[in-house]
Amino acid sequence: MKETALVVEVRQRLGSFVLDAAFTAESGVTALFGRSGSGKTSLIRVIAGLARPSAGRVSIGDDVLLDTECGVFIPKHKRRFGYVFQEARLLPHLSVRQNLRYGRWFARQAAPADEFERVVEMLGIGSLLDRRPEKLSGGEKQRVAIGRALLSAPRLLLMDEPLAALDEERKAEILPYLERLRDESLVPIVYVSHSVAEVARLADRVVVLTNGRVEAIGTPADIFSHTSDRRDAGAVLMGRVTNIDVAHRLVTVGLSRGDIIVPNANVELGREVRLHVPERDVLLATQRPLGISALNILEGRIVAIEPEAEGAVRIRVQCGEDVILARITALSVERLALQLGMPVFAIIKTVALQR
Repeated sequence: MKETALVVEVRQRLGSFVLDAAFTAESGVTALFGRSGSGKTSLIRVIAGLARPSAGRVSIGDDVLLDTECGVFIPKHKRRFGYVFQEARLLPHLSVRQNLRYGRWFARQAAPADEFERVVEMLGIGSLLDRRPEKLSGGEKQRVAIGRALLSAPRLLLMDEPLAALDEERKAEILPYLERLRDESLVPIVYVSHSVAEVARLADRVVVLTNGRVEAIGTPADIFSHTSDRRDAGAVLMGRVTNIDVAHRLVTVGLSRGDIIVPNANVELGREVRLHVPERDVLLATQRPLGISALNILEGRIVAIEPEAEGAVRIRVQCGEDVILARITALSVERLALQLGMPVFAIIKTVALQR
C-alpha cells in the first residue's frame, strides 16, 4: 500500500461546544487522546463521513474527502475506511467466518489469495471461525470486528475506543493483538482513547484534545512526560523482554540501564515493549533502600526540579537513556535536600506496570 497522510482541519459547533481541531496522521497509530467530552468521537465521526461539519477539510493522500469551501463531501461508503466501534456489532445470525467474509464483500478489488488466512492468523481467531457471536467473549468479538474491518481492504482504520466496553482481563487479552496489528499491518490507524495505558502502549503519535481543541501533538513519551494533568503524567519507557518467570508470573524488561520487573505480562521473550510508569507511583531515596517490597529500584541523577501547584514538585531522574518522573511534595524536596545532578534511587511500585 502506498503510504499516504491523513490531513484533518475541522470546525463544528455542537450546541455550546465548539470543535476546532487540525492534525496530520501518517503511517502507524495516531491516537486521539483526551477526557470524555473533549471532542474525540466527534472528530473521528467527521473523518469517517458520519458527520458533516460547518467548516473544514479532510484529505488522504491526493484525495479530498471533505472541503466545505468547495462543496466537496464524499459519503462514508465511498471513503474506503474501516471503522471499529466500542461494541463489535457483529451480525448475530452469521458465523465468525461469514462475518469476516461479509467485510471482504466491501473491498474494491480482489484480495491476495492468502489475505483471509493472514488476518485470521494475525488476530488469533482461527479456532473461532465456526462459532456464532453469542459464543464469543468480549475480547474475541472485538478481534473479529477488527478482522472484518481489515478484510474490507481499507486505506485507513478508525478505532473509536475499541476496548472501552471490556473488563481489564479482556483488555489484557486483546492488547497484544493490537500491537501486532500496529507492527504488521500497512494500514494507518486513528485510535480514539482516554486510557493512558492503551495510548502509551500502542500509539506512535498522540493528538491531545481538550475542550474541542488540539492542546498538544507528540510521541507518547513527550506527551505523558510533560502533561500538567497529574492523572496522565509519567514516563514511557522502551525496553526488551529478557526473562520470563513462569512460576511467579513475572517478566523482566531490560532498559538502557537496569531492569524493570512486570507482573502478569503476556509477551514473548525478546520482544520490544513499552512501559508507562505514572509519576505518582514513583518514590525517591538518596540511598538504596533495603527491606522493602518494591521490586523495581533504578539508580539515576536528578536532571530537573520543577515546582508545581499545591506544594508539589516534579523531579526528572536520568537513568541511562531513560528518564523517570516522580511527583513529590516540596517538603520532601527540602528534607532530602534534593539538588540538580544529585544521585538518587527511583523506587517504582510494581503494580503501576501491570498493564
